[in-house]
Amino acid sequence: MAAFNKVSPLFTLSSSLRRFSSPATRNTPILSLYSPFTPPLSFPFSFPSLSLRPHLSTKTRPSVIVSAIKNLSEIQPVPFPSTPEEFAAQFPSDAGVYAVFDRYDELQFIGISRNIAGSIFTHQKSVPHLCCSVKVGVVNEPDRTALTQAWKSWMEEHIQATGKVPPGNETGNTTWVRQPPKKKADLRLTPGRNVQLTVPLEELIDKLVKQNKVVAFIKGSRSAPMCGFSQRVIAILESQGVDYESVDVLDEEHNCGLRETMKQYSNWPTFPQIFVNGELVGGCDILTSMYEKDELAALFKQ
Repeated sequence: MAAFNKVSPLFTLSSSLRRFSSPATRNTPILSLYSPFTPPLSFPFSFPSLSLRPHLSTKTRPSVIVSAIKNLSEIQPVPFPSTPEEFAAQFPSDAGVYAVFDRYDELQFIGISRNIAGSIFTHQKSVPHLCCSVKVGVVNEPDRTALTQAWKSWMEEHIQATGKVPPGNETGNTTWVRQPPKKKADLRLTPGRNVQLTVPLEELIDKLVKQNKVVAFIKGSRSAPMCGFSQRVIAILESQGVDYESVDVLDEEHNCGLRETMKQYSNWPTFPQIFVNGELVGGCDILTSMYEKDELAALFKQ
């Protein structure tokens, strides 16, 4: 067998440029291919544009992402994951549209979201029996018009194919809409001002503050405070996430005489008044001061 020249490395690219008569091959690098099993070969080889810039890794998007301009029928549904970690790994936090299907492959809802993964995770928590699989479309330039158009195109395609709107998108259906938490109703000490009390009002107050951990006697209701100090107190209690009861001292229908009776009971002349574990903490100024000093968390844990 004939001996061949030893070359290292096996594949080398000649740094010289060779001019050819053909304009298409001028200034074309020459690739010299060497192998221990074949004689050396030289031939012109055209490369696509080469870049000397360093390679920068890019973030890998979940495989479920598709362009929102695709038809709804062209997208493959993806099963709902069971854990938050799987949601984060499989679904994008980008803005776009999504379509949720039940276990019978019936489309239940088409939605728009600025965070697709977050929205479908919320749906699975609130209506798990309706969430089996989902189709996702990311809108690359998610302004209001683009998002609306993407949602509209999917809706029109579904209506054209089935002749009906998805149940969750029907007028009046709030199944898929996140509802704001309902605020507790204010407590009433009496059935009405015309009802004769069988026990003194002071005793009703004492029983109320001792049977509830946190009670706020305010002007107005918790949903509509009637003074700035009461509004401030409600905001602080809400920010702490504490479960508290509220009593409207201005409600003369169900709390008739409460304002004057409270002043005598607590020996505190102004409102609001906040009680914790049956003891008067104070009014707005004291509660605000404790809030600014991060002392409320310890108070409410007692």
